[in-house]
Amino acid sequence: MNKHEMQARKERGLMIAKTARIEKTDNGWKVPSQYGNGTYTVISNGFEAKCNCPDHEKRKCKCKHIFAVEFMVTKQVDNEGNVTITQTVRKTYKQNWNAYDNAQTNEKQHFMKLLKDITGNIEQPEYAFGRPTLPISDMIYSSVLKTYTTFSLRRFMSDIETAKEKGYVENKPCYASVGHFMQREDITPVLSEMVALTSAPLKAVEHDFAIDSTGFGTSNFQRWFSFKHGKDINSRRWVKCHFMTGVKTNIISSVKVTSEFNNDSPELKGLVAKTDETFEMDEICCDKAYSSRDNHKIIAQTGATPFIPFKKNATGKSRGSLIWSKMYHYFMLNNNEYMEHYHKRSNAETTVHMVKSKFGDRVRSKSWTAQVNEVLCKIICHNICVVVQEMHELGLNPQF
Repeated sequence: MNKHEMQARKERGLMIAKTARIEKTDNGWKVPSQYGNGTYTVISNGFEAKCNCPDHEKRKCKCKHIFAVEFMVTKQVDNEGNVTITQTVRKTYKQNWNAYDNAQTNEKQHFMKLLKDITGNIEQPEYAFGRPTLPISDMIYSSVLKTYTTFSLRRFMSDIETAKEKGYVENKPCYASVGHFMQREDITPVLSEMVALTSAPLKAVEHDFAIDSTGFGTSNFQRWFSFKHGKDINSRRWVKCHFMTGVKTNIISSVKVTSEFNNDSPELKGLVAKTDETFEMDEICCDKAYSSRDNHKIIAQTGATPFIPFKKNATGKSRGSLIWSKMYHYFMLNNNEYMEHYHKRSNAETTVHMVKSKFGDRVRSKSWTAQVNEVLCKIICHNICVVVQEMHELGLNPQF
């Protein structure tokens, strides 16, 4: 058995370990066949590993099924198949609990102050006619703070009273005024810019990014007739949030809120372009929904390297996109190394969990514009909380 044949078995075993379900039994492990529907049994007595597959029975060497079990259970398997069973150690990361505790216990006061620093830069539109309105900076401050507290408009009034006492707002708005303000379309671009602004303090820290999307539930329902099922179908509508997040701190650098029917792939261009205005990007990873030659080219034009897994029917033909061909061969020939970069995308799931667990997985607003603005407020709140955490973790001194 030469070295290349053994390496090929090892790579196929790794693929089985990644994609198949290996079951532990009383006698050993059941490993699914890579190309069929059956299973093979790998047995180890602590000194020797055996498999009942034809390859192992004929050549008496480590087969891909033994390699698959090795990746799942142990690294201590020699070329003859001798196995030493060890306890699989879960990889953990050290937490600076002192910094975490300080950030959490002082988060609200830092949040209110940083939010004032941000909204203080918003210019008040010139007065034209009619009844004078409250400063737009105060109204945006109230809207974001209300989202942070997760309270209803009426219960939130005590928090805005505290903000007024501290000098963070000039006037205390009525709870109904805050609700009406969230329905204004002209504040949506302002909130989008605030997302980018709140991520800027971490531009020296974040260089690798992930792109994904998630949904926020609403109280609105939709009804349509399904010709496939031959009946009316009712479902709750939801708002789709496309975002780009750093993989170290989980800061969100750019965001786009759309309806639930918008596809993911077309939104990549805008997210990358917005992030590129602030950050120097090295790597960008996405799932297969974003896999296209155009998206590879868009990412490469910013100087970053795209890590987007290829679909089964993909080929290495460049068709005008050399980066597509380059990354395709990287994916096929060095899959293990490629996937190490791609799996940074898992941090996007962490970002989603952080936002939804803290600020809710649904929006209270009823109208579409208010729902979009509320989602943007959630992202702004998340970013400020991340900045507060890094103030204690890294000694960051944010300047907006």
